[in-house]
Amino acid sequence: MMTKNKAIQLAVLGALALMMQACAIPTITKKEPQVALPEHYTTSDASASSSANVNWKEFFEDQHLATLIDTAIANNKEINILMQRISVAENEILARKGEYLPSVGIGATAESEKTARYTRNGAIEEGLDIKEGKHFPKYFGNYQFGLVASWELDVWKKLRNATKVATMEYMATVEGKHFLVTNLVAEVANSYYELLALDNELENLDKNIEIQQHALDVVRELQQYARTTSLAVKRFEAEVNKNQSQRFEVKQKIVETENRLNFLLGRTPQPIERASAGFMGIKPKMLAVGIPSQLLENRPDIRQAQLELEAAKLNIEVAKANFYPSFALKAGLGFQAFNPRYLLNMPESIAGSLGGDLIAPLVNRNAIIATYKNASAEQIKAAFEYEQTIINAYGEVATQLSNLDNLDKNYQLKNNQVDTLTSSIEISNQLFKSARADYMEVLLTQRDALEAKMDLIETKQKQISAMINLYRALGGGWQ
Repeated sequence: MMTKNKAIQLAVLGALALMMQACAIPTITKKEPQVALPEHYTTSDASASSSANVNWKEFFEDQHLATLIDTAIANNKEINILMQRISVAENEILARKGEYLPSVGIGATAESEKTARYTRNGAIEEGLDIKEGKHFPKYFGNYQFGLVASWELDVWKKLRNATKVATMEYMATVEGKHFLVTNLVAEVANSYYELLALDNELENLDKNIEIQQHALDVVRELQQYARTTSLAVKRFEAEVNKNQSQRFEVKQKIVETENRLNFLLGRTPQPIERASAGFMGIKPKMLAVGIPSQLLENRPDIRQAQLELEAAKLNIEVAKANFYPSFALKAGLGFQAFNPRYLLNMPESIAGSLGGDLIAPLVNRNAIIATYKNASAEQIKAAFEYEQTIINAYGEVATQLSNLDNLDKNYQLKNNQVDTLTSSIEISNQLFKSARADYMEVLLTQRDALEAKMDLIETKQKQISAMINLYRALGGGWQ
């Protein structure tokens, strides 16, 4: 016959065997990011410094633009929304830390119970006196109050890892805010210089309309002396009307750009203060691009992706801990009595408890397995996103470097074209007056000069935009 001790030993061994079975963990895959950045940019000499470290207040010298950027950073609605997400992430750290620490609460209980006579407790109450010469009451009370404590022992570091995950997610949210500021600064600057370009286009149109109006007056005067035809007059009138109508198109673009800029500033449409006079004299800054590996430190989106990747790795460990047994301690200390008048009697009414739980998942572990596999999939996704972010960052820098180089050459040629056509306008007018050129040559020369000057203004705006976008691509603008 099996002894009692032997039976207990077998039961314990059986329980341990079941726990070991419960701890069986399925195989998952992990991914380490694999992106090899070049040692230097192909269109630039290697340098130890990077313009990304320059504060935007030093980078943008226009005081009107600096004021607009300050307003945007303070009032932009998207940034303010993201600040609330940062607060949520910060509070999540406190919540995770709270799960790791013991919890202590105070509580009270008051209840009344009638026990059926033909039950174990009922039979005991029937056969015993609650006090000498006094039977148990028909309705038996239970009153208690005191402290209750519980503590899940973090043997497998599940709660500590969860706290680290929350911390990394908070830090990633902060980097996301930095990246948003970087893009906001660049977008405000681009919109501002687009406004300056439009102002210059409008001024150029007005000058050309004045020239064409003067040419129209000359043609009308020559018509009176029968030195030209009414066809020439009509063509010049049509050209003046065309450019006058174009003025309203440019004015509408100015309104739209101002409104877009005001939206970035978090305010309703209103005039934008700006200095348009020296726009064509602005020379894009020569930026120090550093080496590609510096993007890992300077770009907030790369740092955000890296933190999210580290958090995803730790989340696998958090999910893995669900397969292991959990250990918990519970304790209570207070007063308990069947009648309120005895509740504070000492030491008769003092009650205490101390216990522990050991629980391991055994059957229907599908939810735990699914969580574990999902954590693996999230880690792989985070690794791919990290790789993609790095590749995109390098591509943006390389694109803007090439863009700046080509735009510089483009601008020089267009500037020569404008100078040539501008001098051609006066020549064509003189030739027309002396009947050595027809009106179409004058008309086409003026039209070509206008279009060339418009293209030159647009190219200047693209140059400045490329400079701003390179500054953003390097990771500048959030400091």
